[in-house]
Amino acid sequence: MVAAKPGTKSGESRTAGNGSGPTIIRRKVAQPKRAGSGKRAPSGSRRTPTARRARRRGFFPTFGRVVRGIVYWSVVVTIIGAAGTAGLIGYYWSKLPPTAEWTLPERPANVRILAANGTLISNRADTVGQTLSLDDMPPYLPEAVIAIEDRRYHWHFGVDPIGLARAMVANVRAGRIVQGGSTLTQQLAKNLFLTPERSFERKVQEVILAVWLEASLSKDEILELYLNRVYLGAGAYGVDAASHRYFGKSARNINLAEAAALAALLKAPSHYSPTANPEATEARTQLVLAAMHEQGYIDDREASLALSQDVRPVRDVAGGSGRYVADWVTAELPRYVGALTRDVIVDTTIDLRLQTLAAGAVTTTLGDLGAERGVSQGAFIAMDPYGGVRALVGGKDYASSPFNRAVDARRQPGSSFKPFVYLTALEHGLIPESVRIDQPVSIKGWRPENYTRQHLGPVTLQSALALSLNTVSAQLAAEVGPAEIAATARRLGVASPLMATPSIALGTSEVGLLEMTGAFASFANGGNGVIPHVIRRIRTVDGEVLYERSGNGPGPVIHPVHVGMMNGMLRDALERGTGKRAIVPGWPAAGKTGTSQDFRDAWFIGYTATLVAGVWFGNDDSTPTKKAAGGNLPAVAWQRFMSTALEGMVVADLPGNYRFRDPANFVDEPTPVATIGDDGEFLFPAPPDASGSVAAGPVHEEPRRGFFRRLFGG
Repeated sequence: MVAAKPGTKSGESRTAGNGSGPTIIRRKVAQPKRAGSGKRAPSGSRRTPTARRARRRGFFPTFGRVVRGIVYWSVVVTIIGAAGTAGLIGYYWSKLPPTAEWTLPERPANVRILAANGTLISNRADTVGQTLSLDDMPPYLPEAVIAIEDRRYHWHFGVDPIGLARAMVANVRAGRIVQGGSTLTQQLAKNLFLTPERSFERKVQEVILAVWLEASLSKDEILELYLNRVYLGAGAYGVDAASHRYFGKSARNINLAEAAALAALLKAPSHYSPTANPEATEARTQLVLAAMHEQGYIDDREASLALSQDVRPVRDVAGGSGRYVADWVTAELPRYVGALTRDVIVDTTIDLRLQTLAAGAVTTTLGDLGAERGVSQGAFIAMDPYGGVRALVGGKDYASSPFNRAVDARRQPGSSFKPFVYLTALEHGLIPESVRIDQPVSIKGWRPENYTRQHLGPVTLQSALALSLNTVSAQLAAEVGPAEIAATARRLGVASPLMATPSIALGTSEVGLLEMTGAFASFANGGNGVIPHVIRRIRTVDGEVLYERSGNGPGPVIHPVHVGMMNGMLRDALERGTGKRAIVPGWPAAGKTGTSQDFRDAWFIGYTATLVAGVWFGNDDSTPTKKAAGGNLPAVAWQRFMSTALEGMVVADLPGNYRFRDPANFVDEPTPVATIGDDGEFLFPAPPDASGSVAAGPVHEEPRRGFFRRLFGG
């Protein structure tokens, strides 16, 4: 080997053979520059083999790598998502009862409520109506439900992924929840096992239970169970109950248009109710029929025929007021038979003719005078003299307000409470002819005023009650004691708490219309206490009697003499006093008006020998009315009801034959007591005599009390 000659380029070597052959020059190949070496390759250096191979691959090899990456990461994300979903399901599954306890709940007992003549008032229970099999139903009924609620019902496994995706997209586009995506199976799971709350946890549990239902039951069994349990508005659970409620017939007999109308209710029962919103019902029914046609359940001719059919709902008992009765019966049942395990029939005391008249009296009076008097609600109760409720109306309209004002509301009765004050005074020795002075009074700082702000001077108790003089009532309460008055009211059946204060004389303690009407019934029946009731008998569908009412109540609670006195005084209050608008021509009747402070409540409770009725008008929020008083709206409604209700009945006198004897007729010099005219207004006050006192003749002997003590107290 020889040294490089001068002029040889770096990186080259020359070798010679034997000195006579050609010179061989070996060139070293430049090594690729390592990344990060800090030295740049010469600008003219050639590309590496790796770079040349990458350039030769082109678009398709690169795209393949991207696809492989997407597939890889999709698998990874799917595995992670599946693990997370499984964990989430496992967590919410653990919060459900053990699977061994997952059983379908039994159908709750049905309560069939009948009027006195056997006519159906209502079915009431968590599930009502008869349980029908799919074979019992016309085929287009389940088809209508599937078409509008769950078109892929026969293909999914309890959860419809397509439906969920569609609902999600619709909700995102709308910016709010407009679709739920729940299948019929999910809806059934929610109805059977879960609460109505809207939460993610409940939704996951709904899915779990829906899948379990699909695994446990056939599609037909699930559909049948759903149709017999679903809520369809107006207190109707199941298609048979809804068919009776809206169309007055069994679901076996409905036509195609009616079946579509029932299916239309599922979206929003109250909004699409045929009785409350017929226009919305018609539009939704047409949508159901279009869905059935689109999915092949009906042909063109059937669709056209159904669209031409009128969907005519039947009206509820007495315009819907019968549901107030049904609510009360349902609430009372546990007191008589405990928890129900069998279907039962309840026979009631309700007379549907009187129920219709009572409902009409409330709605008509409100329609005629409600706006003028600033009154929005009313309630009405009618009963026989022994407490059997013949009609009950809890409000103007059950659909808009199911609160039962006749049974559950407590309001100040005002002067309609005064009969208990006067009865207590009679039981303490006074008589209707006894005289008190209508004048300003102060009782422990309390200064009651008359409605007219005027004072009449000396008046008899009969006139004072007829004119509803507050000052006299307050004086009597002070004489006999508020506690005695409260005891009298309780004895006659007023169970609400009563404040034994001087103001009890003016009816300031809140009471209910039912108990007040029942208390007045004691005057109508001759002095016997009553227990207001609506249930006569409870029996199973097989005829076994579980309860039957017997007896008429607690027996005598008022002495017959005092019954006669009170009936004479209250008859005068109706005929010449504040209740004169309630007069029923040809019938002896008695009653008392009541108006609470600031005209918040207006009452009238009156009776004949055959029927007792109480009326209340006011506002639910207790706002003052525009001078609605017991003598206007309630008296008008009472008269409107009674004048028709008593038709065909034999006229009978009120119990007792006590006749009022004006003290002015029993002395040589007429006694100057205040008197009232036939229109119920006072004619003149009685001026005091020269000595400042008022004379009155004796009316009957009381050995323990002197003449002035009997007339003026003390």
